[in-house]
Amino acid sequence: MTKPEITPLHEDVTFHGPLSEERAARLIRSLGPLDEKHVVDLGCGWAEFLLRTLEAAPTATGTGVDLKAEDIAHAQANAEKRGLADRVELIATDVQQWQPEKLADVVIVNGASQVWGGDPLVHTENALREARKLLNPHGKLLLGEGFWEREPTSEQLDAMPVPRDQYRSLAGLVDLALEHGYRLLAAEQASQDEWDVFENGHAQAWERWLVDNPDSPHADEIRAKADRQRTWRLHGWRATMGLAYLTLQAP
Repeated sequence: MTKPEITPLHEDVTFHGPLSEERAARLIRSLGPLDEKHVVDLGCGWAEFLLRTLEAAPTATGTGVDLKAEDIAHAQANAEKRGLADRVELIATDVQQWQPEKLADVVIVNGASQVWGGDPLVHTENALREARKLLNPHGKLLLGEGFWEREPTSEQLDAMPVPRDQYRSLAGLVDLALEHGYRLLAAEQASQDEWDVFENGHAQAWERWLVDNPDSPHADEIRAKADRQRTWRLHGWRATMGLAYLTLQAP
């Protein structure tokens, strides 16, 4: 039985995460100056943030790596359409298997600390450690990572697939970055509106498919997936789990 064709997430949201146009522009500015710099985005999705970073600095180059070939293909098409194909390399592979040709001036790990695998409890530490290996001296890391805006209740933890100890407070996340030798240049967090836009984008694709395919043998599977995500969101992490954007400088 073939898998159901759900419209890709990029048709319903701009970025692969809870991120507005205004915040994206501000985060890019926090990484500057970027002229002649090389930017690496790991777990880049369809690389919209990376492409905008390159558009902001006409002499910068970039590399985007993501496991999903479909997302990378969309990113490549966008790069060509926007005249960026000669300045960006987009690679569909496992980050753990990828070997960079040179060190980067900027590394982006935006909501993607899981790309190094392992126990979720050490994903954040993995990202901080592995990103430093990829950076030139005094390079910058843009880390988009989860944190607890408020302490989750036992009922919320039961309703979402996130262990309590996977995340820290925002202060605890920054402290962890400092322990790994970084200096903090900027810290902010996704708003509830940004989260809602992103979560609604997930929901809309599944609900459209259910309306268009009521008799599909996959209908129960897709309905269960949509219901599960809604439960995680509304009974679990909404207004409790946040996403921090940290601009960090390596030594």
